[in-house]
Amino acid sequence: MARYTGPSCRLCRREGVKLFLKGARCTTEKCALARRPFPPGQHGQNQKRKKTSNYGTQLREKQKVKRIYGVLEKQFRHCFSIAEKAKGVTGLTLLQLLERRLDNVIFRTNFASSRSEARELVQHGHVYVNNKRVDIPSYTVKAGEEISIKAKRETMAKAIKERRESLTDRVIPKWLDVDKTDLKVKIADMPKKEDIGFQIQEQLIVELYSK
Repeated sequence: MARYTGPSCRLCRREGVKLFLKGARCTTEKCALARRPFPPGQHGQNQKRKKTSNYGTQLREKQKVKRIYGVLEKQFRHCFSIAEKAKGVTGLTLLQLLERRLDNVIFRTNFASSRSEARELVQHGHVYVNNKRVDIPSYTVKAGEEISIKAKRETMAKAIKERRESLTDRVIPKWLDVDKTDLKVKIADMPKKEDIGFQIQEQLIVELYSK
């Protein structure tokens, strides 16, 4: 599966906002964005002075959302194509599709400290949907489905529970009903825009792809 393997902090600096791509390791004192609040590269400090065009603003919004969810262009465009054909508002449907990715659900329930860590749990066969193992991170969960973590080793189950207890400051969205003891979560509802936790102007993405 294709994925970004470069430095995570570089992405935060490029978008000018903290994306929390390293999860628990995104501490304030070590944050590259706090130390160097300008885009990466030789001319990064001078880029802040340039006036951004409408296309540039739309592109940056798309790139930000892609990087938040850890998807590449082909995957993102596929999600947009589905959202465009579905009933309802295209931008909101796109965000809901991304939120309902299996790796994102594992991350949002605090079973993993980052989406990349959640993706690893799924790929290694530790995640079950309705008691059936699913190892595809992009799997789209549906309302009513139950997701459980079944670690192959007791030490791993203990590590997941400890990780979850250490992430108590991270709010779990209301559309997820979590059983903390048995490492289970039920999809209670469809995600809403306010559940995302980032300021996203999805209409800019729709405008970009509609050109």
